[in-house]
Amino acid sequence: MSESVTITDNRTGESIEIPIVNGGVDAAEWRKLLPGIWFADPGLATTASTTSAITELDGENGILRYRGYPIEQLAENSTFLEVAYLLVYGDLPNQAEHDAWIEDITTHTYVHENYRKRIFDAFHYDAHPMGLLTSGVAGLSTFYPEAKDIEDPENRLQQTVRLIAKMPTLAAAAYRHRLGQPFVFPDNNVDYPTNFLRMMWQIGGPYELDPALQKAMEILLILHADHEQNCSTTAARVVGSAHADPYSSIAAACAALYGPRHGGANEAVLNMLDEIGSYENVDAFIESVKSGEGRLMGFGHRVYKNFDPRATIIKNAAYDVFEVTGKNPRLDIALKLEEAALSDDYFVSRKLYPNVDFYSGLIYQSMGFPTEMFTVLFAIGRTPGWLSHWNEMIEQNSRIARPRQLYTGPEVRDYKPLSAR
Repeated sequence: MSESVTITDNRTGESIEIPIVNGGVDAAEWRKLLPGIWFADPGLATTASTTSAITELDGENGILRYRGYPIEQLAENSTFLEVAYLLVYGDLPNQAEHDAWIEDITTHTYVHENYRKRIFDAFHYDAHPMGLLTSGVAGLSTFYPEAKDIEDPENRLQQTVRLIAKMPTLAAAAYRHRLGQPFVFPDNNVDYPTNFLRMMWQIGGPYELDPALQKAMEILLILHADHEQNCSTTAARVVGSAHADPYSSIAAACAALYGPRHGGANEAVLNMLDEIGSYENVDAFIESVKSGEGRLMGFGHRVYKNFDPRATIIKNAAYDVFEVTGKNPRLDIALKLEEAALSDDYFVSRKLYPNVDFYSGLIYQSMGFPTEMFTVLFAIGRTPGWLSHWNEMIEQNSRIARPRQLYTGPEVRDYKPLSAR
């Protein structure tokens, strides 16, 4: 059987056979037969805008792999910075490469003090930390004008290191600005997650972090490190296709993530659990969802039509966190909700399984993060993925993004002077 599709233009009777390669068909071949005819694909849900060797996502079978490595193995055995190296370079590092990478990241965690003070002080005292982070990332391009030389691979790598290193610093500073607390400088003697959490919460004396919380933070960052061509990654690639510097491109990704349809799903889960209110109300809520009166947040996914593999990992991590922090009062509601949904054919037949957001909000809240920081945490974890896609796009010499449209406006009209309207 030929791995191809045949398209016939019924207006002319002409046909063309297009091979299926890597699960896709070449639109350039389509244009040979049908010039000026465009796919109407709102949201680009069935359009492959690029080829990529970074992340494999098989939504039908619940598979997520970074550079070929299953997410389950990476979450259990790796660290976030090792995964970041994997995404950026394409392979896991050997010991020498690992040590050099860690040192490089660690020595770039500081942000110029004048910059941090002036840019954050320009915002209102209770400004949303995601707005501060987005602005902070964009502003870094003015401190590193050499970043505009995107044709130099070594220069691109230098900016990649800087961004991965500085994201936790900017994020923690944004949080403490909101509270009116003094900024905590990075400590280059501790690991990446510990350094971030220390900059978030240290007051006065030494900061001690329970290993279970450090591990949970590591896992959460790994699980969010990349997720193929999602909204924010696409935003980074679209802006980057104009050959914008990486800081501007990643700021665009942050802005996309800031939208509640993308980065705010775990907060929506907490709001839903609060709406349910108690364990006894779960069954009634399930019925309200089935009748179209309520929304089940944290279930189902735009891509996954099976279990989100990240959800199982994060659920297990949640129990380790609760052993330290105490059980989140919403947990019993969440567990019963999950059990009820997974035993009801209404949800199973629609393939509505828990996704990564269902439990991540519970973990973040139990660790002490306010809801306005959830998207910021997402951005820290996703930065290596964004940068890997940006760099891959530059290496591919991708064309500038310029999608088409189907015009539905008025036909030609003649201008009339204001007095005649």
